[in-house]
Amino acid sequence: MTDALIVLAAYLLGSVPFALVTSRLFKLADPRSYGSGNPGATNVLRSGNKLAAALTLLGDALKGWLAVWLALHFGPDHGASRWIVAAAGLAVFLGHLYPVFIGFKGGKGVATALGVLLGFSPLVALGCAACWLLAARLTRYSSAAAITAAVVAPPLTIWSTGSRSLAAAALAMAILLVWRHRANISRLLRGEESRIGGNRS
Repeated sequence: MTDALIVLAAYLLGSVPFALVTSRLFKLADPRSYGSGNPGATNVLRSGNKLAAALTLLGDALKGWLAVWLALHFGPDHGASRWIVAAAGLAVFLGHLYPVFIGFKGGKGVATALGVLLGFSPLVALGCAACWLLAARLTRYSSAAAITAAVVAPPLTIWSTGSRSLAAAALAMAILLVWRHRANISRLLRGEESRIGGNRS
């Protein structure tokens, strides 16, 4: 019962759509109604409100970290399984991708995944963030940077934590993140993906 409650709580936490929350606070249009239609920080940024986008990014990352932190502090000591931390991390990520509160149509999960990895190990989060920044600088494609960070996350996790369950959760998130970027991958292959700054290749 404890395991199920922790996983359910993590999923519901992940389902909180910070892109919509911040857009309403700042009286902006629904982020699903413009740009990519994606309820995430990158699309909120297209509204021109950098503060709203930053708060969306922070909220999405924070919920990922918080779910892992809560599982760490209220899991194994209260009868939960040893793998509950990994399960909570994956559940909050799935909540962001498929949120129950907005018809199971969520964001792509980059910020939430980073928050989860921060909960797993700050070193893993730092390594993935560094890979994202390097790839973004070299390619100027946000999607390529996200995919690069996703690919390095599982080996970094097993190297840093030694935990197979955490590495398995990181691998599952990486696969889902790449899948959510499949349209971006197609545009990259066609040379039609927008670069950071708004220009195409």
